[in-house]
Amino acid sequence: MGKKENELVDEELLEDENNETNSTENTNNNSDKDEYISKLTKDLDEQRKKSDDYYDRLKRNMAEFDNYKKRITKEKDLMYNTITSDVVLEILPIIDNFEKAISTETTDKDYKNGIKMIYDDLINVLNKLGVEEIESIGKEFDPNFHEAVMHIEDDTKKEKEIVEVFRKGYKINNKVIRHSMVKVAN
Repeated sequence: MGKKENELVDEELLEDENNETNSTENTNNNSDKDEYISKLTKDLDEQRKKSDDYYDRLKRNMAEFDNYKKRITKEKDLMYNTITSDVVLEILPIIDNFEKAISTETTDKDYKNGIKMIYDDLINVLNKLGVEEIESIGKEFDPNFHEAVMHIEDDTKKEKEIVEVFRKGYKINNKVIRHSMVKVAN
């Protein structure tokens, strides 16, 4: 072989080596890129899982807090009604005494008017608190609202009709504070 032929063979060999090197580098570069992309994808998936976990925790905490607010509001309302009921229960005997004083005959009209004004003020305060008198006379006896202490036979009255109230009953928001003490017919 001649010199030219050797040079051609050498060039071909160099070209083949370069092609192999480039191919190997490209494969290595592609392999590195694929590994890098795979790693990034894996990291992204982990971050998504963490993000989903944090989001779920946040939703649960928000729901728990909302339930907490509702429970506290309910407890506060219940406590308010209980305390109001207890205070009103202590005031009711005073109101009973005012009613007796109003129904008593007296010659001093100014005194009676003064008592009536104080009584009206107390009733207004109770009404503002949501306290209502339990209606009784002419109504049918209901053990949820009334306490029967006497019974009479009267053909002019319906069965279980309340004919007289000895002590008024009161309620707040349909919760009985004190039952009406009544006389029931038939």
